[in-house]
Amino acid sequence: MVLRTTPPGHDVILYDGHCRICSGVAREFQRLLGGRGTELRSFRDEGVLEAFPGISAERCELAMQLVRADGRVMEGAEAIVRALGRHPLGKLLYVYYVPGLRQLVDVVYRAVARYRFRIAGRTCTDGGCEVHFK
Repeated sequence: MVLRTTPPGHDVILYDGHCRICSGVAREFQRLLGGRGTELRSFRDEGVLEAFPGISAERCELAMQLVRADGRVMEGAEAIVRALGRHPLGKLLYVYYVPGLRQLVDVVYRAVARYRFRIAGRTCTDGGCEVHFK
């Protein structure tokens, strides 16, 4: 099943702005992608998720979301591969699609995403990080 949402006209990466790992990755994406038509937004910022019907906060808690210009949504490790695919060295990431490797990378991604606040510590003050410590 392919998730679709309102087409933003350019790629948008939705990340967790309360997570130190996620914010660091977003800064690195910004550096690597520069002006290549990709916007980075924290899903926790007011009004962000309302702009993308069908993408829930729960989904964003589990994985980074890449909303393509046409409204297609990819998440997790695949979102990273696709987002960086425009970078000159980004094509090397397509090794992700090698059978077996994709499954392994997805398992590692899910584990890091699930325990990201324990790994890097909390940065949120609204109690939203508490769900990751239960």
